Amino acid sequence: MSDYSRLKTSRSAAVKATLDYPVIDTDVHTNDFTPDLEDYIANYGGAKLVDELRKAESSRLNSKSGGKDWYQQTPEERQYNRTIRSPWWARVTRNTLDLATYTLPELFYERQAEQGSDYSVLFPNNVLAPAGASQENRQALQRAVNHYHADIYRKYSDRLTPVAGIPTTTPLEAIEELEFAVKTLGLKVINILGGVKRPIKAIADKYPADKFPEIVKYANYIDFYGIDSEYDYDPFWAKVVELGVPVTTHYGSQGWTGRSSISNYMNNHIGHFADGSQAFAKALFFGGVTKRFPQLRVGMLEGGADWGAHVYIHLVDRFSKRNLKALQNYNPDLTNASELFDLFERYGGEITQGYSLNKEELTKSVLGSSFTRHSRQPIGSELEDFAAAGIETIEDIRDRWVNSFFFGSESDDRTIAAAFNDKANPLGVQINAIYSSDVGHWDVPDLTAPLAESWDLVKEGVLTEADFKSYVFANPYKFYTEANPNFFKGTAIESKVGNIQSKQVDKNLVVA
Repeated sequence: MSDYSRLKTSRSAAVKATLDYPVIDTDVHTNDFTPDLEDYIANYGGAKLVDELRKAESSRLNSKSGGKDWYQQTPEERQYNRTIRSPWWARVTRNTLDLATYTLPELFYERQAEQGSDYSVLFPNNVLAPAGASQENRQALQRAVNHYHADIYRKYSDRLTPVAGIPTTTPLEAIEELEFAVKTLGLKVINILGGVKRPIKAIADKYPADKFPEIVKYANYIDFYGIDSEYDYDPFWAKVVELGVPVTTHYGSQGWTGRSSISNYMNNHIGHFADGSQAFAKALFFGGVTKRFPQLRVGMLEGGADWGAHVYIHLVDRFSKRNLKALQNYNPDLTNASELFDLFERYGGEITQGYSLNKEELTKSVLGSSFTRHSRQPIGSELEDFAAAGIETIEDIRDRWVNSFFFGSESDDRTIAAAFNDKANPLGVQINAIYSSDVGHWDVPDLTAPLAESWDLVKEGVLTEADFKSYVFANPYKFYTEANPNFFKGTAIESKVGNIQSKQVDKNLVVA
């Protein structure tokens, strides 16, 4: 089929032709042509880096236990080792044209019109593979991978930009790679893991990794860079803001409790991006990161936007009951022992018969575990979970949750309605849902379908036309330009937005 014929039959191209604003796709997954990538890395840093990439990629794709991966194990071995079912058949393969499109930069650039997009942010599938490399080679490998992607997409930068993978094991490592990616490579968006696994020191000290590797493998926790982190990541966030870089993550929770089926991938998959991103976002919020860095813009992709709305609602609801003043409703010291004793004398005869208690003993027995659970009552900053976030009003919650975070929703995700439900969302706000097609992965078997699928939500009444415009243009534009006002300079978006603004000025002049 010719280029013109494909364009003519694309539903998304037909939808795009009716819009008077551009479409920005925040989440496109591309494949690396492995021979070219490995040759590039070998020339960049030697064969040892290629070996590191292969090991890291193998470790990422295969959940191993007992020396075998899931497919090598018998059902009995999977049960014995509790080997989690890993993702499988995760890419488009039957649609050969799309398979080639995700691998060939020139072809993808050519097919932007079929997709109905004016600009796409690309997430090569190997971009964070170096995170699994050895400590001594991790930074060098990440730098080589980022350099490769910057090189192969550079001449298509008016419509395409790849993200830079940034390792975040330590703030210093993250800062070094961030500066290199932005200042040397000219990359404009970063992709990070939403958390880093770290050993629990009390267990690691008792069972050293060199002697007890299996124990250390499971005795860990996840550091989400905000609340309770072992490191101070503020210098990293400060550098992100200074350089004007939007932060993105595809952080999942497969393997966490409730997502560790040994037989069913879908059981582990449904909702896992939302749960992983929620943990990351709440850590930044409660750790005060979004308070200290109000210019920070973070996009969490593939999890939908409804969780962003319900966490915002729950934050407001809980703050109303658990703020410093309201907490006094639950202070055991404020129980009126005399009043309680009188009430029990009047109404408690049947259940207190045979017991001889004074006021203090009665009060303690009624309060029960809420009074006796701890060796002492919490004091000072221990009393207020919202203290580090600096929340004094619900407007503060809006400013530090709604303004800071953006939520990638896929084209056919009907739960997006929650993001735009300004009647349910406190203070009448809408959550920043951003168009994230996720093309290149199994949920999009046809590259030309997503924009049309999103427009179907308008036709079905799930979204209004105004919601749709916010979703595919205004919110993505806000995400990138609030972090960096020059983000779209020299791109196809700059000229299209300029035309929109000119028309608005002309219209106002006519009205005047």
